[in-house]
Amino acid sequence: MTAATTAPTWSVVVNDEEQRSVWPSDQEPPAGWHTVGFTGTREDCLDHIAADWTDLRPLGLRRRMGER
Repeated sequence: MTAATTAPTWSVVVNDEEQRSVWPSDQEPPAGWHTVGFTGTREDCLDHIAADWTDLRPLGLRRRMGER
């Protein structure tokens, strides 16, 4: 008998420019990135990002354009 394999768990991460990505939840995010509290399958995380991150411009650009 073999142990059942489970899909890896991923986390949604964000940087200071409010850009989002996915990162394996069993690893620390790279420098400059932090988790936002959403974990799941990679597809779940990408779906969450697609629904949540509708303005892809980095924060610095949005500020320069006068939007918050």
